[in-house]
Amino acid sequence: MDNRGFFSHACPIPGCISPARRAQPVLRLRALQDTLEKLIDFDLLNDGRKRLSVGAVNVRTGNFVYFDTEKQRIGPSTSWPQVRFPGASAVKIDGEYYWDGGIVSNTPLQYLLEQDEHQSSLVFQVDLFSARGTLPRQMSDVLTRHKEIMYSSRTRQNTDAFARTHNMKMRLAEALARVPPEALRPGEKEFIEECSKSAIVNIVHLIYQHKNYEGHARDYEFSGTSMREHWDSGYEDTLRTLRHPNGWSARRSRAV
Repeated sequence: MDNRGFFSHACPIPGCISPARRAQPVLRLRALQDTLEKLIDFDLLNDGRKRLSVGAVNVRTGNFVYFDTEKQRIGPSTSWPQVRFPGASAVKIDGEYYWDGGIVSNTPLQYLLEQDEHQSSLVFQVDLFSARGTLPRQMSDVLTRHKEIMYSSRTRQNTDAFARTHNMKMRLAEALARVPPEALRPGEKEFIEECSKSAIVNIVHLIYQHKNYEGHARDYEFSGTSMREHWDSGYEDTLRTLRHPNGWSARRSRAV
């Protein structure tokens, strides 16, 4: 069934071939662009007061590319470069074709962490796929588990790498601070000053736990019932997180 605000079917069989021997998309996403244009004020989005970054994958090179309102104007085409499922046609932007960034990293936390290191941040990362799961027992379970691993965001890997780099910089700065100023080499005094401005980063990680009846098509299953279940689940998880007694909002000197 078509989702009128998102997509319509272009071809009944995945991978179907036209008489011209060219692969045809299974889904047409013109409805998504119409929905975005109806609901989003793109002038307001690009006026500089808020920053939006959207990741996409270059189909030709396989490279992850970011569209960022700090660097360029974002419109309907770049606000969602189609679904990660290649059954939808790629979006052409400035002569290149793009698929959803989820193919490489569903929530690329490292891009945010690589921005202004002097600005303290409170990050809410919402993962729609869990990296952990059970051993599949049948082919349908294999397909589901494959997508879970592929689309999981490797958040712990990113935060551990960030924490290691941060702690190494702090230790190096502390060691250099014990060196007499006249013995410092060019650039080392500036490095100490730079590290002294290091920001505080708190990361709140929410992971959606899929229901037993959800199958391998859940990455592109956007029925009204499914969406309402996801919204309710996210709302409940957010409230439970904000009420957590361990004080997740306490300021810390490293990623958590």
